[in-house]
Amino acid sequence: MSWGNETTAAPAEETNGDSWGSDAAAETTENTDGATEGGEGETEAAAPQPPKPVLSKEEYIKNARNQGWNETTAFDYEQYNRTGGDNADWAGAGTKYEFKGEYGDVAPEVPELELLLFGGEFQMKKGEHYKNLPIDAAVEGPKKIDPIKSFDDAGLHPVVLDNVKRCGYAEPTPIQQYVVPAAMSGADVVAVSQTGSGKTAAYMIPVLSNLMGKAKKLCGPRPKYDDPSYNPKFSNVRAEPLVVIVVPTRELAMQIFDEARRMCYRSMLRPCVAYGGLPMGIMCDDLGKGCDILIATPGRLCHLMEKPDLLTMSRIKYTIIDEADEMLNQDWAEELQKIMAGGDSNDDADHTYMMFSATFPKEARKMARQYMADDHYLIRVGRAGQAHKNIRQEIIQVDRDSKRDAVYDLLMACDPGRTLIFCNSKPSVDLLDDFLYNRGLPTTSIHADRGQREREDALRAFRTGRCPILIATGVSARGWDVAGVQHVINYDLPSNMYGGIQEYVHRIGRTGRIGHQGLATSFYTDRDEELQQDLVNILVECECEVPEFLAHLKPEEGAAVDFDDDTDDEAEVEETAGEDGVAAPAAWGAETSAEEGADAGGFAADAGGFAADDGGFKADGAAAVSVGGW
Repeated sequence: MSWGNETTAAPAEETNGDSWGSDAAAETTENTDGATEGGEGETEAAAPQPPKPVLSKEEYIKNARNQGWNETTAFDYEQYNRTGGDNADWAGAGTKYEFKGEYGDVAPEVPELELLLFGGEFQMKKGEHYKNLPIDAAVEGPKKIDPIKSFDDAGLHPVVLDNVKRCGYAEPTPIQQYVVPAAMSGADVVAVSQTGSGKTAAYMIPVLSNLMGKAKKLCGPRPKYDDPSYNPKFSNVRAEPLVVIVVPTRELAMQIFDEARRMCYRSMLRPCVAYGGLPMGIMCDDLGKGCDILIATPGRLCHLMEKPDLLTMSRIKYTIIDEADEMLNQDWAEELQKIMAGGDSNDDADHTYMMFSATFPKEARKMARQYMADDHYLIRVGRAGQAHKNIRQEIIQVDRDSKRDAVYDLLMACDPGRTLIFCNSKPSVDLLDDFLYNRGLPTTSIHADRGQREREDALRAFRTGRCPILIATGVSARGWDVAGVQHVINYDLPSNMYGGIQEYVHRIGRTGRIGHQGLATSFYTDRDEELQQDLVNILVECECEVPEFLAHLKPEEGAAVDFDDDTDDEAEVEETAGEDGVAAPAAWGAETSAEEGADAGGFAADAGGFAADDGGFKADGAAAVSVGGW
């Protein structure tokens, strides 16, 4: 059927596989048995639909209010122009626990701050469909890891364990079951797991736990900023972090900073954040009060590393790269090389490297081989780049010229709720935001050309529900944890130029997180043919309905889905010579036996698979295990 050409839109559950727009309807109704152009089963073309009546702006606004959407709220540009943005409530200046010297190892509670950090309706909680998440784990490394079934059994520092419980983390997710004990042992770790599987807490919990018992000895200098004579211009110290966490986007940096503020509560570890757009004065003042955990974007971190009076990397114990594949895709390899090398003198033999991602392509594996210890762990839950079954995916064929009306009708057909709409370009974001806002829908938008205060205001309005419709580019596709996102709409499907199927998986992963269910609707046009096979593969893997116009691409019944990517294997493994001229050991896809791979410290198995038969352990150094539950 063709929908959206009438004044009243069809219910959302009837849209799967349908087409929107009169031209698209005429094209797709010619072949009703699922065949495309050149196929069989031709029928008469659908009768032309009457034009859709044009409503006045007042009528559109009335419709939106009747549907239950919020009143629209405009950005306060006058306030922004008056203050220049410097008096905003910057996310990077969020309140944190300030440890004072007269405390023992554990500081007293601050109820007001505790409510700010751990309370509120906008913090992500585990959903009732948590058991639907993948639990099959493959682990390779120097020895077998005994997964933790409870945080109580992980040997965590009491302050960290208490903060974990304050966050409401009742039990570890599958990736946390393995990463926490591996990181607690001090090993280098590469972890690959789905979006929304708890990777941030997987590294934050063990790293902070390891440091808290040694905090008095390890923490860098602190100024006496509670002294009446304290003056930031003269009293501040140089930041000497113990942990640096590198992320690809500003918004993800802010989110991880919030997690660090929670986990460092009542401890002497002090988190800071550095990202582009945050005023340098605010950032430098905060760093000057002392910094133990630094969360940063690559560009801003490299800029700070060139200012030794502000920051030194010489005390770093942990370097953590989050969303590593995204940073490499964005040509930040040079910055990452500088960060991984430490920037200045760091001869600490205990320096630990960790990399986390939902996918693990060739470039990320190459960097891991270069910096990780030979006996590091590779931990993977599910297929790399996999979506999960808690997200119901629907594909709608839409005529290009009808997309704006289609997305409006879709929003009006669904129950009001937090909705994230993705476009491929910044102009498309602006135009769609303007179109929907003028039709009475409470929208806001975000992309890389917006000022930092505008970006933070947009995210805050979306998170709190003041503007429950956020229109964004791919800058919002990675790592965001916003509670209550019910619907993700791909206004534009990501072409290969915009990240392809991996970008699609990250986008839809903003909903259905940590056991919640969500809906992802994507508009398919004639420009999306390059993505169609990968899209069908994802739908089949997640047991979602494949629309009729793509049904011919489904694998034959009983046949395995072929995911044609380089995430799980390498056709060739480069031999990288070390300083002594000796070639590095083969790893991840080298054609070597499990025993040889274990001896070399690499991950064994032909074509990059895991060295194990029937899910058991094979050799002492490389292991693969299937986890049946937790």
